[in-house]
Amino acid sequence: MFQKVAFIGAGSMAESIITGVLAKGFLSTEHIWVTNRDNQDRLERMKNVYHIQVTQDKQTAVNDADIIILSMKPKDISEAIQSIKPFVNKEQMVVSVLAGVSTDYISDILASGSPVIRAMPNTSAAIGFSATAIAGGRSVSDHHIDLVKTLFQTIGTTTVVDEDDLHTVTGLSGSGPAYIYYFVEAMEEAAAEAGLKQDVAKELIVQTLVGAAEMLKTSEDTPSVLREKITSPGGTTQAGLETLEKYKYQEALMACIKQAAARSIELGSPFQKK
Repeated sequence: MFQKVAFIGAGSMAESIITGVLAKGFLSTEHIWVTNRDNQDRLERMKNVYHIQVTQDKQTAVNDADIIILSMKPKDISEAIQSIKPFVNKEQMVVSVLAGVSTDYISDILASGSPVIRAMPNTSAAIGFSATAIAGGRSVSDHHIDLVKTLFQTIGTTTVVDEDDLHTVTGLSGSGPAYIYYFVEAMEEAAAEAGLKQDVAKELIVQTLVGAAEMLKTSEDTPSVLREKITSPGGTTQAGLETLEKYKYQEALMACIKQAAARSIELGSPFQKK
């Protein structure tokens, strides 16, 4: 389907996506090209690890690419687009995985008429379990959306949303894995303080998370009902939940997501329609 996918930027998100699509066999190594601003060591590392094509020549990277994926830091977006602008044509799709940067901003600088789509995956892409939200800009057809969905479905699930909703998505699923890891850190610390061996604690915690996620995925019950089903009056679970309520756990988590979304808006404010 895709003969060439070019990544502009070689950071952790680009690497996660590349890891995932290669693991699923969706793309072969000769079809993936990566370039960055000036970090040749990083490119050489990715070439040695993944056997993909790397170059610091922007024309070589972009020429004949079906999809160009913008995966640099948001602050570098303008410079990055300017570096590839002479080599991009309207037949090429441009996909941005940058938090906060609007499709209009990219389209206006690029000025190629290319369809621009934003995607917000998370780093679970590396193992095929990303939750990716996709939003199309102007000049984007249903066909373009379907092609991008096909790409990102190889690394997890995809959901099409309005572009304005991507700030919330960023705070929810984009940053979400970090919240889970932070939660697990606390569980591991509690287990260690209670004298439980680290390997035993990890196995129990991970399987608990997997089981709870599978219940949420397959059960028709709401999270509240599932919680109530394992909360016996006066029991251990109730005692634990009461402590979480005492420390305003839900309020803290809601505030966390809202603050991350607000930060996405703040970071993106210089990168709205020019």
